[in-house]
Amino acid sequence: MGRSFSISALAVALVFQAGCTRDALPRGETEIRWTSYGIPHIRAHDERGLGYGVGYAYARDNLCLLSEEVLTARGERSRYMGREGQSSARLDNLSSDLFFTWLNDEQAVDAFWRAQPEPARQLLAGYVAGFNRYLRDNGAPEACRGAAWVRPLQESDMVRLIHRLMVEGGIGRFAEPLLAATPPAAEASQARIDTRRIQGSVYERGSNAIAVGAERSENGRGLLLGNPHFPWSGALRFYQMHLTIPGQLDVMGAALPGLPVINIGFNRTLAWTHTVDTSGHFTLRRLTLDPKDPQRYLVDGRSYPLRSHEVQVQVREADGQLVTHRQVIHESRYGPLIKWSGVADWDRQHAYAFQDANLANTRALEQWYAMNHAGSVAELRDVVQRIQGIPWVNTLAADQQGQTAYMNVSVVPNLSLKQLHGCVDPALQARGLPGLDGSRSECDWQNAEGAVQPGIVPGGQLPVLLRRDFVQNANDSAWMSNPAQPLTGFSPLVSREGSALGLRARFALAQLAAQDPQPITAPFLKGLVSGERVHAADLLLDDLLQWCAALKPGSEFERACVAMQQWDRTASTQAGLGWLYFQGFAKSFIQAGQGWRQPFDPRDPLHTPSGIDWHSPAVANAVAERLRKAMAQVDALKLPADVTWGQLQAVERPGSEQPGQRIPIPGGDGHLGVYNAIQSVPQADGRLKVVSGSSYIQLVGFDDQGPVAQGLLAFSQSSDPASRHAADQTELFSRQAWQPLPFTEQQIDADPHLEVLRLKE
Repeated sequence: MGRSFSISALAVALVFQAGCTRDALPRGETEIRWTSYGIPHIRAHDERGLGYGVGYAYARDNLCLLSEEVLTARGERSRYMGREGQSSARLDNLSSDLFFTWLNDEQAVDAFWRAQPEPARQLLAGYVAGFNRYLRDNGAPEACRGAAWVRPLQESDMVRLIHRLMVEGGIGRFAEPLLAATPPAAEASQARIDTRRIQGSVYERGSNAIAVGAERSENGRGLLLGNPHFPWSGALRFYQMHLTIPGQLDVMGAALPGLPVINIGFNRTLAWTHTVDTSGHFTLRRLTLDPKDPQRYLVDGRSYPLRSHEVQVQVREADGQLVTHRQVIHESRYGPLIKWSGVADWDRQHAYAFQDANLANTRALEQWYAMNHAGSVAELRDVVQRIQGIPWVNTLAADQQGQTAYMNVSVVPNLSLKQLHGCVDPALQARGLPGLDGSRSECDWQNAEGAVQPGIVPGGQLPVLLRRDFVQNANDSAWMSNPAQPLTGFSPLVSREGSALGLRARFALAQLAAQDPQPITAPFLKGLVSGERVHAADLLLDDLLQWCAALKPGSEFERACVAMQQWDRTASTQAGLGWLYFQGFAKSFIQAGQGWRQPFDPRDPLHTPSGIDWHSPAVANAVAERLRKAMAQVDALKLPADVTWGQLQAVERPGSEQPGQRIPIPGGDGHLGVYNAIQSVPQADGRLKVVSGSSYIQLVGFDDQGPVAQGLLAFSQSSDPASRHAADQTELFSRQAWQPLPFTEQQIDADPHLEVLRLKE
């Protein structure tokens, strides 16, 4: 195919003929060059122009998505869609509106905006102007055309989106408990808390990352695999782009909706990625209520009033009328009160407050923009520790000189070991929640010299590991980023040591060890993802098949045992019934935490736990029961004997003339050690809907000239089903056909599908 060029009717645009030399970009203009698969390469002279291009390009691909997420962040879903239905976070419209109206009130939005440095403000202002320009010139796509909630953006909308992102690792997961918090006298009924939504947000956000240094790479330079596992829709859906301000900035990668900066990516001399961390970013405070007045609470014997804040949202009823819904949010000096029946009850003696460290984090946009400019691992470490705006993820990086880094530097409450021993609420601790006594000020978060905000651990005191062989993370703590140099001695709120590693980390570390002394290459790292290996099978299947072999002929388990024997131990699209039987069994076995032949040994975390102690009669009986249940689950689907994983786990092909055409999706449950982690949920027809997992994938090395990058965006650039870029990269992901990422001028200009547009505001 030849190159195509598009010009909006009202755009001031200059179009270049294929093969001609590009002119210098005039002042005040923004250039967007789209290459294959709809990746925009945006060039401008300043931040406003850069943001303008990002907003315009993003609107072309995801106008409906961003408009709806802005509607959510504004707390206006019920006004336009009624109280029924759900947001992309699976929260009902009314609850979502109440929560975000509270979170993003006028005071919070104004304070966040005022805290932004001027470059960040210009990026956001430009983004808004560019998005609005596209909407004005082209209108909304068919998917949301005519919807009253599709409106021009304001700078405050961008602030609301970023503020929402900050609390995704904290109070954002506890919207329902916050809204359920009513005084005991006001109880009408017990509010039902959907714990699946709270826990599901954890399962939907993971990541793998490996940074290889000079001592293990093939050419003595850095090499980075970034494989974030994020939602395939909604407010956390990544978008690829390339941002350039000549002489100042040249960075490529992916960003979350509404962000005019690169979150995960690379520039000429540095590549970095993120993995969701295990650090605590909030604590619960058990308040002791004043016996004289249950609307007050005691701290050091002194009585303080609970503050009441009424939230109002507009709700469109079935008859089209708008009514006002009011709800009171109760707050303490620590934060809002929550109520979770049986976990954090509000009775006449106690109540529970939620203290989220990221509610005061206004630095994320500044942080990522500074990272975009960093030229080396050393510079990256400096800006990450100094600004400390990363909310709830680790950072891993490799540079052109062969240095690598793992940084568990985010926003974490500062509590001493003495406080953690003397202030912890045992009941909450037993449930895995960080709970503290709220009646003693000695249990308050500590202010420390060098901290960028009160009550958090300073960036220079958080785990950082610099290596020239490798560092890795797969959502475990900092402890085993590199087994040759364990990171120990940190607060358990920051990093836990001596705990069993996840199976993805064990898989990666085993493969890296097996590769030694051979160099770690780009094809090797790609194979960790594209090989679709199920590491749980490496640990369990041999023993399970031995248990099968000991059964009498004609056993009820024979067909499952035969299928597992024939299975190739992968979650590829061609995997058959053996994979289905095994994953049902393995999930149950691993969750139970019992029956291992070699239990976990903190002295050998890379190899334990492993095996099945099937010679034990009790364990053998448990194996039978677990496999019986797994078989029943598979049998209930009434699948043909030759069914493949790709027939079950697939996504609809947008715009297909033949309804029901689907794209097979490889990968599986990351908790079973599938590096290409994919989370899918059963549908009524027995098929599986992909909701999260591998998203933006980048594999970046360096040569003397700069980065050599490949990758893809698993769910493609556009959420508009009518777009030609709604599934083109999904087809690639189905085959694990990673593509070169065009970064240099020569690579961009040589793209066979190049499309160029110049805009003037």
